[in-house]
Amino acid sequence: MSTVEPDTNTTPEVDERRARAVAEQARESEWQRPSFAKELYLGRLRLDLIHPLTRPEEDARRRGEDFLGSLRTFCEGIDSQRIEREERIPDEVVNGLRELGAMGMKIPVEYGGLGLGQVYYNRALTLVGSASPAIGALLSAHQSIGVPQPVSMFGTEEQKRRFLPRCARGDISAFLLTEPDVGSDPARLHATATPDEDGDGYVLDGVKLWTTNGVVADLLVVMARVPEGPGHRGGVTAFVVEGDAPGITVERRNRFMGLRGLENGLTRLHRVRVPAENRIGKEGHGLRIALSTLNTGRLSLPAMCVGAGKWATKVAREWSRERVQWGRPVGRHEEVAKKISYIAATTYAMEAMLDLASQMADDKRNDIRIEAAIAKLWASEHAYTIADELVQIRGGRGFETADSLAARGERGVPAEQLLRDLRINRIFEGSTEIMHLLIAREAVDAHLSVAGDIIDPEADRADKARALARASGFYARWLPTLAVGQGQVPSAFTGFGPLAAHLRYVERTCRRLARSTFYGMSRWQGRMEVKQGFLARIVDIGAELFAMSAVIVRARDDVETRPERGSGPFELADVFCRQSRLRIDTLFEGLWSNTDTVDGKLSRRLMDDAYTWLEEGVVDPSLPGPLISPSVPGPSKEENQHRRMG
Repeated sequence: MSTVEPDTNTTPEVDERRARAVAEQARESEWQRPSFAKELYLGRLRLDLIHPLTRPEEDARRRGEDFLGSLRTFCEGIDSQRIEREERIPDEVVNGLRELGAMGMKIPVEYGGLGLGQVYYNRALTLVGSASPAIGALLSAHQSIGVPQPVSMFGTEEQKRRFLPRCARGDISAFLLTEPDVGSDPARLHATATPDEDGDGYVLDGVKLWTTNGVVADLLVVMARVPEGPGHRGGVTAFVVEGDAPGITVERRNRFMGLRGLENGLTRLHRVRVPAENRIGKEGHGLRIALSTLNTGRLSLPAMCVGAGKWATKVAREWSRERVQWGRPVGRHEEVAKKISYIAATTYAMEAMLDLASQMADDKRNDIRIEAAIAKLWASEHAYTIADELVQIRGGRGFETADSLAARGERGVPAEQLLRDLRINRIFEGSTEIMHLLIAREAVDAHLSVAGDIIDPEADRADKARALARASGFYARWLPTLAVGQGQVPSAFTGFGPLAAHLRYVERTCRRLARSTFYGMSRWQGRMEVKQGFLARIVDIGAELFAMSAVIVRARDDVETRPERGSGPFELADVFCRQSRLRIDTLFEGLWSNTDTVDGKLSRRLMDDAYTWLEEGVVDPSLPGPLISPSVPGPSKEENQHRRMG
């Protein structure tokens, strides 16, 4: 990977094409295993990839259930409102999690961890997140993206034996990638890792922002750019760094609208020496390691969304039955009933999607990069809507804080806190907009692999000719498969009972989605990449189809294996599918009838100060101060402060 050597105080000059090239080199380009979601975007319903549902093996199930039982007892004693008031997780809670082994849930047993699979790890996060989302964030940042995950996946045996037992015992880890003016654009990464003169280590310099757990971390995963040079291929590289290493300063602990107990800060690295044996993988492989880590790491967010949905369902049920307006419970009024139905049905679908993706991760038979990304995208958006609807259902009591409610003698229901806490999930680990682009890139991968050079302005005539030949063969075989399918056969999928019609709809609609993608590529060709509104709708349609598929398969399995639930799973899944189909219809209409072009034009004129008159008549309480923190030289070693802050 070629690099642009950065200056720690200025932003590297990187054009849009260069930035895309860096991101493209970092992504996994091969598909060694099948992907259910990828097939959906190609117009193929591969039901065999998700049905029948598989389950954890008996030993894994027993260990998982035993741990969940202990964790539940512990969580019932957590005072979540104390965390909200004091804006920190009490030491006794963190120590209690250490004693339970919660810091090593995903770490293999041979390295001192519990060795839980993705299914039970995510169920644990669902449980912990319902007690306190801040604790859920602590555990997931530590294990899903912190030291344990990349070291387990890419570390040497020596690194695993050095670091994993420490993390399992309770050393907290953090992941440092984002910088003050570098978010999802890795080509502009500032932080440097300069090889030292002896050749047996690196010297790290840079500033990292929004370092979840970074304020209290004992171990850090740091992404920094190694300059090219003799014996060094260079590029963004991953390192394990001791949190108390000389030269590391936590300059501040950030505060947010939600997750008040989050230990998140701004960390400066000034001439921090890291031995070469702490490098994870090869030089230049840092972004690939980060993206691979996030493939399953992203599932921690929908896990906590499921916890939020389950709690919201409980509160909505209780409140809507007890609160009486105009002579009957508010839940019997149609406008409120719609909200309750949405909350319950969507929660069931979120759990179905999460469990399916988690089990697929454990089975290791499928490539789940798209499924995990969809679960993160879809669940974070719908969980926030669930929280908003819950606040609306509870009215003024939804807007009032739990402490205020309790102070006047009512049950302290933190509905407004749920709304604040969930908002970050639409930004964490890839914003909704970035997830749309990431999933879209994977969804059109088959097209780009055969026809990419046709629309690439830099491809020469010979490359275009070869691409044309490949594309002609691919589309000659593929397009006819989109014309007819099982979705048009009334007797298809009858084994799914009352949900068969919805499954036929999924089959028909995924073919329609594939045709729409092809039409878009034919229409815009090289400009397809800038048609982000179109791509986002394509992605959202596929996400809804994935959710429908997951909930249908889950409902059938529940009816067969949990007779005590009666027909409830079928009812929840049916209502969800009806709601999802309405959303899909709207998205399809928006593919070709929208305001994308005029929105872009207005946005550009606004940024060119064409409408500053619209801003008259108000004051700006955020003035004065820069919009983005300036990069300034780091402190000397003598000026360094201890990393832990109160």
